[in-house]
Amino acid sequence: MISSRLFFAFSISLHLCNAFVSTRAFSYAHTFTLQLHFPASILHGRGQPHLIPRTQSLLLHENPSSDTNSGTDDGSIDISTDPRLRRVRLSRATGIEWGTDLSFSFVYVRALEPAGDASLSGEVKVGDQICELRSVLDDGDVGEATNLIGAGFDVVMNAFASLNKNVRNVDIVFFRGSKEELKALCTGGSKSNESDDITITVVQNKGAKDEAVRKIQAKAGCNIRKILTENGINVYQSVTRWTNCKGKQLCGTCIVNIADGGSSTNRKSLDEASTLRENPESYRLSCVAFAYGDVTVETFPPIEAAQWTR
Repeated sequence: MISSRLFFAFSISLHLCNAFVSTRAFSYAHTFTLQLHFPASILHGRGQPHLIPRTQSLLLHENPSSDTNSGTDDGSIDISTDPRLRRVRLSRATGIEWGTDLSFSFVYVRALEPAGDASLSGEVKVGDQICELRSVLDDGDVGEATNLIGAGFDVVMNAFASLNKNVRNVDIVFFRGSKEELKALCTGGSKSNESDDITITVVQNKGAKDEAVRKIQAKAGCNIRKILTENGINVYQSVTRWTNCKGKQLCGTCIVNIADGGSSTNRKSLDEASTLRENPESYRLSCVAFAYGDVTVETFPPIEAAQWTR
């Protein structure tokens, strides 16, 4: 049996590579599904489903139908709106390894087990994006639809783990295309790059007479240390301005405070969390912090004893 503590350590240590986990683990033992709990530190709002106003979305069903492969009037996805959408009924042990990029959102099929249910169905391919999950009840009816478009990796895994222990089959809606194409579909088919542009608000010398605020336009996924230093903003105090490790996560001195928008950054690795263990949760090493949405960054925040190098 895999403990929740081990799963936590495994999931957040994947900050340097694609995250993946097989849903086999959620079906082999009912006791595991009941005991799996995600620590509060990783369930802090990041990766919530990509919610779109109903009037703008092509995915939300508008015409009730009793067909299993189309949407219903309960807000489930209408797969008839786009040929790249498909609803597939699979065993709870799907045989899918799920993956995501460093944003830990928009979970996709990373790999298929050759003898797994998804592979044998012929309906699922590597790269398909998960959009919705529904349990299939014993009488053939389906449970409430869970919207997973743009959801975080932990949210998707929790959706599987939260299924009733008696559930044997699930209906999953997949999108065959890229993350960008799925975003475009959700916004009415627009291929605008507007969502890729973010604003980083930088507060320098907070509380001092020379406090200054700057707004920097950047691309989603940018490294915070890199974007700040490229714009002439120092993230180091004292002599570490000249003796730092140049962004290689060796010195632990590029500490910033993500005062707002922390849910739009990547998760801390175990190493980063250990380095910052005596400081507020919002403190980050800017060299390994990536912004995927608007954030407010404070430079030179007060630090605790663990940062003796500062």
